[in-house]
Amino acid sequence: MKKIVLTVAVVAGILGVTLAVHVYLATRPHIDARTRYMARIDLHQPIDQTDAEKIRIWLLQQKGVDRVLVNPRWSTAVFTYVPLTTDVNGIVQALKTSLPYSNAVRYLPTKEQMKRACPVMH
Repeated sequence: MKKIVLTVAVVAGILGVTLAVHVYLATRPHIDARTRYMARIDLHQPIDQTDAEKIRIWLLQQKGVDRVLVNPRWSTAVFTYVPLTTDVNGIVQALKTSLPYSNAVRYLPTKEQMKRACPVMH
């Protein structure tokens, strides 16, 4: 009986350590060439569909940007990019100087908004 209890305790300990290592490795941030981040730019001025298409094409030409959605109704642009090769703040600055959207700003949610957005962060 003592041998069985000891064996079960050792196996449970090994499984517990394995689980802890797995959770640590799975939840720590890791950035590689396949990693994509998403950013949003608020234009703070009315745009139409022609403007939206110009912005979309311009953003797609920026290094590391691979998908772009521009909503003329809300005057926002959302895009995904490779964080290893792309400076999103540089893209916003370049957009402001290259195109006539000097009021454009990168949208960054507050810490409180981030907490409400993801139930895991509670």
